Amino acid sequence: MDLFNNLALGFGVAFTLQNLMYAFIGCLLGTLIGVLPGIGPVATIAMLLPATYALPPVAALIMLAGIYYGAQYGGSTTAILVNLPGESSSVVTTLDGYQMARQGRAGPALAAAGIGSFFAGCVGTLILAAFAAPLTEVAFKFGPAEYFSLMILGLIGAVVLASGSLLKALSMIILGLLLGLIGTDVNSGVARYSFDIPELTDGIGFIVIAMGVFGYGEIISNLGKSDDEREVFTAKVTGLMPNAEDFKRMAPAILRGTTLGSALGILPGGGALLAAFAAYTIEKKTKLKPGEMPFGKGNIRGVAAPESANNAGSQTSFIPLLTLGIPPNAVMALMVGAMTIHNIQPGPQVMTSNPELFWGLIASMWIGNAMLIILNLPLIGIWIKLLTVPYRWLFPAIVLFCSIGVYSTNNNTWDIWMVAAFGVIGYMAFIKLGCEPAPLLLGFILGPMMEENLRRAMLLSRGDWSVFVTRPLSLGLLIAAALLLVIVLLPSVKKKREETFVED
Repeated sequence: MDLFNNLALGFGVAFTLQNLMYAFIGCLLGTLIGVLPGIGPVATIAMLLPATYALPPVAALIMLAGIYYGAQYGGSTTAILVNLPGESSSVVTTLDGYQMARQGRAGPALAAAGIGSFFAGCVGTLILAAFAAPLTEVAFKFGPAEYFSLMILGLIGAVVLASGSLLKALSMIILGLLLGLIGTDVNSGVARYSFDIPELTDGIGFIVIAMGVFGYGEIISNLGKSDDEREVFTAKVTGLMPNAEDFKRMAPAILRGTTLGSALGILPGGGALLAAFAAYTIEKKTKLKPGEMPFGKGNIRGVAAPESANNAGSQTSFIPLLTLGIPPNAVMALMVGAMTIHNIQPGPQVMTSNPELFWGLIASMWIGNAMLIILNLPLIGIWIKLLTVPYRWLFPAIVLFCSIGVYSTNNNTWDIWMVAAFGVIGYMAFIKLGCEPAPLLLGFILGPMMEENLRRAMLLSRGDWSVFVTRPLSLGLLIAAALLLVIVLLPSVKKKREETFVED
């Protein structure tokens, strides 16, 4: 009964005119940036963080959440129509979705992506609502030692699940941790690693790093591409609904993708992206039925499964954020930043101290998923037109918006120069060297929290390091982290991991 009462409270909050409006704005923006390749939800949320200062906390988080799962929907549109994934988790959708579009079956492909996304989004939200309260009860049993061990597990998980080189992911985590140390020591009040620069005594702003690395870095990268790479789909999309045979084939794929995405979305390091790749891999290993298209040639299961998986994963990734205060991916790290802006401490106390925010956000996800079906399928023509906008018109507007946003946070021009510097670093390190930016952001967010919990644990234990292994929950988390590291370094697992992330 408690669950129904809580959901009733949540829907009461979500169904206010103001929150419905911000849910719609978030879903619309999410779809828009999902459709436009090269921007992505992380860059958009990073750019919009300063704008949330003026909004009520509930409305701000509802809008930012809408941008995240809206981008999962929108990313499939360009993946299917022009072979350009608007969002990273839509990369796999291009393999069969674009082939279906070339065969004149763009309508069924878009419908399969939309229906799979809607079903998976609803199931993911239901899992979030069902497990949030029990997990929050468990979280109250966590002390400083347990939180420190949990963050160790989270960072190792981010390294393991990051695509590409493990060494590069580890180096990005360490760099993020080091950047988080810049500023004034909380205990002693002494400035550290500030190099006698007054602006660095307060540390580097989260918005500065997020905007620079994701916003400016992506802009520099896209400016290096020619307009010829932006292929425009000119054919008319007809016959939107899949036929009976399509439904028969895609229904089991949607269920498999939803189940897999719901489980992997909770994991740190980009579960929605991993879920999409894993769902496609499983479908490829499932035997083809007579008359069914091969994978890579226009199989509808190759669209339905990964789209279901990435949407289910995007919903369940809110579980560790809302229950434990631990961000599992870059977008959730930005959500931590948004909550901090509004003086809300992420973690189990959110449910008890601010139930309207907690359950209102969960309820808004159902409403948002319904809005996205309306936004994506009937308005396909508008989204196609957007793809013809030259990038040379888009990037000055993005740069201007970023500069105004970051300046408004502290009224300091230093921040604008810092964003530009991190933009260059983001381009060189993440685009040219092939490193992943998400581990850096997670390291930067979790670093100060790890330091605080480490110090508190040591103070409470009077300097006894064994506190991390004598407390059963802390020991269990550290063993899980060690096992995760050992398993991923096994030659067979390492080879399989590389195959999963290079699925072309």
